[in-house]
Amino acid sequence: MTQQTKHISRRHALAGGASIIAAPALIGKASAAEKVTWKVQSHWPKASSSFGDSLQLIADELKANTEGQFELQLFGAGEFAKGGEIFNIVRKGVVEMGTISPGYIQGEAVTAGLALGVPGTFREPWEFSHFLKNMGFEALFNEDLAKYGVVSRAEKIYPTELVVSKPVNSLEDFSTLKLRSSGSYLKFLEAAGASTQSIAGPELYSSLASGVVDGAHWGAAQGAMSMSLWEVAKFHMKPTMGLAMDTLIMNQGAVDALSPDLRAEFFNLVDLRFWKRTTEYQYKEKLALSKGQAEMNVAVSQFPDDVLKKFSEASGAILKEESAKGGNAAKATDMLVSFLKGMGYI
Repeated sequence: MTQQTKHISRRHALAGGASIIAAPALIGKASAAEKVTWKVQSHWPKASSSFGDSLQLIADELKANTEGQFELQLFGAGEFAKGGEIFNIVRKGVVEMGTISPGYIQGEAVTAGLALGVPGTFREPWEFSHFLKNMGFEALFNEDLAKYGVVSRAEKIYPTELVVSKPVNSLEDFSTLKLRSSGSYLKFLEAAGASTQSIAGPELYSSLASGVVDGAHWGAAQGAMSMSLWEVAKFHMKPTMGLAMDTLIMNQGAVDALSPDLRAEFFNLVDLRFWKRTTEYQYKEKLALSKGQAEMNVAVSQFPDDVLKKFSEASGAILKEESAKGGNAAKATDMLVSFLKGMGYI
């Protein structure tokens, strides 16, 4: 991604603050006739909270800010592709944009495991946000994606929490669980004895209801509520296992084909939405968990100490594995370890 995508238009320079979103876009005369529609394949089912609260909102604001010149046509999980297939259809230009978890592309980008979020490292959303935006991790992640002609922007930072269908009072209890997971969380959960498998979002509820798995993580409280997971998995486990990010990915050719005005409008919008959405998400997490307890008999349970000990050991091992990948993964792991030491976490 060049500095061109970071250009701030005259309107944005003068407006500032929340008025960036509220004010109508000033599209230059040269591009006044331009009309762009991008197809967007999401990994979120349309029932997921992030589809409506994030992706639909971005589409609505982009259309309003450009007075209808730039529209996003949204597709829920599986309509064109799902999971790991989304990266390839964006890369090939079948669709111009998608949403994914970085856990889906660990074979393509050495920094994808760190982008997903190493469990047991960051404790607060601002920490991951700082690492991503201010310490330069997002730039390293984009360096790895550039060879595929793909551009990434973080959509939000969110907590990852497990819901299970039966109580966990000991390491022995935990070792009997079959869990849906992804990315480095697979190793994290396996280190405490659970068996894991990857299941796409649309099949997650039925897999829990039928007993194919005993538990899963789909974000945290909001994900569990919007996907109806609490109906079949009443135990919501604390503390947060880790912080993760979802990302918006765009085809580089489609980005380059935009006029400078539309390109600046788009990236200004998604960059601002990251900060707003990350903050909003934490607030809605509190509301969702309170509602689950009050209306759905959800029980908030704590991982036993012996399970937490296994998690801690696994986190250190995962960091070593990420560093061993070399390249930008080694650079980013060094950055992360330095941050964690500065915070007194390790």
